[in-house]
Amino acid sequence: MQQESNRLFRRGKTIAFVPTMGFLHEGHLALMREGRKHGDTLVISIFVNPTQFGPSEDFHTYPRDLDRDARLAETAGVDIVFAPEAEAMYDEGYQTYVDLDLLPRYLCGYSRPGHFRGVATVVAKLFNIVKPQVSLFGKKDYQQLVVIRRMARDLNIDVQILGVPTIREADGLAMSSRNNYLSQDERRSALSLFQSLEEAQRSVARGIKDAKQLIRGASELIGAHPYTKIDYVAVCDPETLDDVDLVDRPALMALAVWAGKTRLIDNIILTP
Repeated sequence: MQQESNRLFRRGKTIAFVPTMGFLHEGHLALMREGRKHGDTLVISIFVNPTQFGPSEDFHTYPRDLDRDARLAETAGVDIVFAPEAEAMYDEGYQTYVDLDLLPRYLCGYSRPGHFRGVATVVAKLFNIVKPQVSLFGKKDYQQLVVIRRMARDLNIDVQILGVPTIREADGLAMSSRNNYLSQDERRSALSLFQSLEEAQRSVARGIKDAKQLIRGASELIGAHPYTKIDYVAVCDPETLDDVDLVDRPALMALAVWAGKTRLIDNIILTP
């Protein structure tokens, strides 16, 4: 992959890059179609990264289907699929990691310690391998997007990071490879995530600014469903992820909720 990137560079070609963990869905394909607009060559990676999974998480059961993914990638205009083995990315004696100081302490960082260390490390490695000028990430994983932007800035990695809006199912559920785990009843309960975000935006539009009130309303709506258990609901600054007390400027409402045994995330920018 590095040799191919060098060859493209010598020919004056630019690379747009979409990193994924595979089991592609329409959300991934939207990133790819957008990426097609930003480079001469579109590269995606498919790599289920072991360093971002906790010991009790779903690394071994995470859905994988490389042949299917390659066919879907081709329909989105992808030129190169980079699908390394874990042993190639983390060889024997591997010991170097990228660890941000503050951003991983918020939101998903509380319940997934070490997750963003793994994310920042693998993305830094992928940037060094693929050597893109532009890389695209979905805004559904908003904290990940902020972490990657900070990491690239702090390490002076010469890549433009673009955020792409969340793609949703017809019923509003944010697209995720983990939606595949949901039973029909759990899926119906999972719809409360986006419903609570929409209701929070309506409340802000009516003039409600108190973050605690907005969080309480979202928590009550989600908690009224039988298969949900809230990990967190937060209202915070979109750049620093610090909690805010008043929504008197655009603020991120982010949440993580268990629907049955599946942990789902979603978010919205609340705009007064």
